[in-house]
Amino acid sequence: MLPKVFIDGEAGTTGLQIADRLRAREDIELISIDPAKRKDIDARASMMNTADAVILCLPDDAARLGVSLVTNKNTIIIDASTAHRTAPGWTYGFPEMDKGQRAAIRASTRISNPGCYPTGVIALVRPLVVRGFVPPSYPLTVNAVSGYTGGGNAMIAEFEDTSAANHTSDNYRIYGLTQKHKHPPEMMRHGRLANLPMFMPAVGRFAQGMIVEVPLTLRMLPNTPRRADLHRALTQAYEGERFVRVVPLAESDKLTGLEPEACNGTNRLELFVFGNDEQARLVARLDNLGKGASGAAVQNLNIALGLDEWTGLEA
Repeated sequence: MLPKVFIDGEAGTTGLQIADRLRAREDIELISIDPAKRKDIDARASMMNTADAVILCLPDDAARLGVSLVTNKNTIIIDASTAHRTAPGWTYGFPEMDKGQRAAIRASTRISNPGCYPTGVIALVRPLVVRGFVPPSYPLTVNAVSGYTGGGNAMIAEFEDTSAANHTSDNYRIYGLTQKHKHPPEMMRHGRLANLPMFMPAVGRFAQGMIVEVPLTLRMLPNTPRRADLHRALTQAYEGERFVRVVPLAESDKLTGLEPEACNGTNRLELFVFGNDEQARLVARLDNLGKGASGAAVQNLNIALGLDEWTGLEA
């Protein structure tokens, strides 16, 4: 009997992408609710408790309500919202984060899918903190730009629908100007930081893709590491990983620029160490809807159900 998977919020941006990745698979059964009953709590609860795994693609409050509807103790919940990424009792769904993280995901029935921006930050910073290159108290700054699909259907309409009341002609804009963005607590917790990083996000006029940057002044770090030392630490941390690639210095040194869309349609996360032995520019590139959302959810689903981790995903 195939495991049943239900996506609560299938009509949203992330939900649609997850459904597309799962629909043709023969190792699971994707079950869906009658569109007319998507807001019927009893109907949703019935679907959830019938399923072996539920993927929540909902706003935070709706995700918390969704979790409360699950009474079947065997049902696995993967929450793609921000609601449970730092909550006690939830396993963080970034398998490559630590060598034991896959086992933790496999043993859990409550898995929080990482945020897109935090995926890049944590991938770059956590290994360096764990290995002593970056002190947890270091005043970290994060600069990032995402495609507009990261803002969901509302932002997609803002950029694409000329008849929308809030239609914009902006090609690029910064946001989160009050420094109250929802992602820094997640970055701090799972990046092993002692303080919230200074996070400076932006959105560009492109649908998908993301670049996340963390600048480091090397003389401010313990023992003044060289750029090659940081690169070596990242390479060792992700050795053997299929979806995380640390780009060799010889390759990255040939680049004169980096565009954000190269990983689109994949579950790939690329890490670069640019700069020199005085200033390092750590950069992550990923698909905000791939490794930053739907791809990560499918990867976590595969692990949690004991299936081939790479099924339905492209590196």
